[in-house]
Amino acid sequence: MRGATHAGWVACAVAVALAATGCGGGGDAGDSGAVLSSSWTDPQNPLEPANTNEVQGGKVLDMIFRGLKRYDAKTGVAEDMLAEKIETSDSRNYTVTVKDGWTFSNGEKVTARSFVDAWNYGASLRNNQKNAYFFSYIEGYDKVHPEKGEQSAETMSGLKVVDDRTFTVRLSQKFSSFPDTLGYNAFVPLPRAFFDDHAAWLAKPVGNGPYAVESYTKGSEMRLTKWDAYPGSDAARNGGVTLKVYTDNNTAYTDLMAGNLDLVDDVPAQQLKNVRSDLGDRYLNTPAGIIQTLAFPHYDKAWNKPGSVKVRKGLSRAINRRQITDTIFQKTRTPATDWTSPVLGEDGGYQEGLCGQWCEYDAAAAKKLIEEGGGLPGGQVKITYNADTGSHKLWVDAVCNSINNALGNDRACVGNPIGTFADFRSKSTTQKLSGPFRAGWQMDYPLTQNFLQPLYYTGASSNDGKWSNEEFDRLVDQANAETDVAKAVETFQKAEEVVRDNMAAIPLWYQNGSAGWSERLSNVALNPFSVPVYHEIKVG
Repeated sequence: MRGATHAGWVACAVAVALAATGCGGGGDAGDSGAVLSSSWTDPQNPLEPANTNEVQGGKVLDMIFRGLKRYDAKTGVAEDMLAEKIETSDSRNYTVTVKDGWTFSNGEKVTARSFVDAWNYGASLRNNQKNAYFFSYIEGYDKVHPEKGEQSAETMSGLKVVDDRTFTVRLSQKFSSFPDTLGYNAFVPLPRAFFDDHAAWLAKPVGNGPYAVESYTKGSEMRLTKWDAYPGSDAARNGGVTLKVYTDNNTAYTDLMAGNLDLVDDVPAQQLKNVRSDLGDRYLNTPAGIIQTLAFPHYDKAWNKPGSVKVRKGLSRAINRRQITDTIFQKTRTPATDWTSPVLGEDGGYQEGLCGQWCEYDAAAAKKLIEEGGGLPGGQVKITYNADTGSHKLWVDAVCNSINNALGNDRACVGNPIGTFADFRSKSTTQKLSGPFRAGWQMDYPLTQNFLQPLYYTGASSNDGKWSNEEFDRLVDQANAETDVAKAVETFQKAEEVVRDNMAAIPLWYQNGSAGWSERLSNVALNPFSVPVYHEIKVG
């Protein structure tokens, strides 16, 4: 349906922030009593589940909430968590049974209404939640979140509470993979405290996950403690996590080396040459479902006029991806040849080389394309990025050097730094950028839709550049309604070809997840989304 976005096959976190944090943890040594400290950056928004669509906020929600489904830390496959069963006979009407015995950390019981109230809140136009479109396949969404005008209903007609542990969902169209979307944070339950005293809840969120928020000081740190009464099978194996805010991940790495920080969950590019000798087996670098791109402000006429497609393709051909990933990232990233990720595999929708010549470096072809397209808008490309991590400046400078060399003009491309990640996201999500900007996508589970619909569908909540194409939207709608997974993937790939033909965004490279940790920690791992599996980490 037009206007739908993440509700397809799940999407989340956007614009991966290369952030870091610091300071050693406290507590007694042992399997569950000691607290570890880990890297972090302030989230863009308060931690409302339906209003968080970036990595740093999502990282916290993943620790303090559990939903109907949860994505396996090794495979990314959606598995039942609070769902005892999700039944359907027609892929449109679903009956959800919630497991008994679950409560929030304030003692309130998790019921069917905990989910229904949360979903209705997230969908409401009045509440202005960034992930509202996750609920767009539920019948009645168009009444609570119309494309134009004010909402005409308070709740979605497709949600009905049957009893304490049962609710029904009626979708506006068949969608066989709907249950797989329910591990995303927008779908978690919310306690009555969220509605009764919203301001107090935002100051100290209450969830139902293995950790509880103890305190949060913006710009400084968030303290999370193990919730001892957590009823799930994935209880924390440590006493808690202190997330500390750094404005430079090199400083965080320095603190790690000095023994003042336990875990850096993104090793800065400047340290990649020596990280092995510094940390030995306390460093890991593993493939992750992350792609980095250059997005465009399609809402700016200068970038959305006859010839703009050629300019965008020319810029793509002017970027020497192999050289940059080899030298800047020490081969810990791989040149992108499509808009998804190799971790999907062929069955999941990854198609190596789909970008074709448009992602292959060719200086002469790049210069010709840009000239044929009418030249660079204003005569210069300014790539915007957040400056609170040194890593972005390194690769942006390298991309600009590559473009400048290809065009024979050392001022054709320059970097345009913006202070913090939050500042950068604020400008990019409110369409206040006038040139290309760094973007990226961290998958929520391994399907090609996850890399396409949230970013390029008309009106999608993470479509920051406001690109719009009717053929792409039609193919996405067709794929989402397809009950055969293989056919759905094939149709999504056709939609991806539309992205390619228009160069809606420039694919740069696939990113690995990386982490370095202190001698205090063991059992450290990253999930397929590059986020530390905090509850499994042992301290001492």
